Amino acid sequence: MRQTVEILLNLIEQLQLKVKDLESENQRLKDENNRLKGEQGKPDIKANSKGFKSQHSSEKERKTPKKHKKGSKNATIKIDQEEILEYPTDQLPADAEFKGYEQVIIQDISLATDNILFRKQKYYSPSVGKTYVAELPLGYEGEFGPGIKALIISLYARGQYDPRQTTRIFSRFRYFHLSRLFIQPVNQKPLRF
Repeated sequence: MRQTVEILLNLIEQLQLKVKDLESENQRLKDENNRLKGEQGKPDIKANSKGFKSQHSSEKERKTPKKHKKGSKNATIKIDQEEILEYPTDQLPADAEFKGYEQVIIQDISLATDNILFRKQKYYSPSVGKTYVAELPLGYEGEFGPGIKALIISLYARGQYDPRQTTRIFSRFRYFHLSRLFIQPVNQKPLRF
């Protein structure tokens, strides 16, 4: 009888440890799920230890420094053009040997117009008395394309540009005509063009 009670007590202790482990794993998974949703998980509150050490550290000293891992930004930059710059050979000493290339990535942006002349087919039916005209592709309503519309909305919403400033930016492009009358409605109701 005594041996049976010991076996049962050992079994109960093992099951309690297993339940505790499963509860902590379940809570960890809930916290991870909440973190992925953008919420905060249950805080990990440690039990107070008995007494404090004689020396208290400041907040900075308590935090353990993490190793800073700075990745190479050049690995993610898309190269559009590659040029080889040659050193003038007449300025080199006679014993100079070629040792390869030193790479330098220069980032730049180019703004260019992309004006499109759509030639829409047009038909007339005398029997119906109606004219049929091909429609513009999706996004090309009005006289400006989706790229310029998105840029104007971004300048207004994120760049805090008013219509006068936006018109001034586009007036620097030759052969590009944009009036404040177009920009004002766009800024007031960005989804309607």
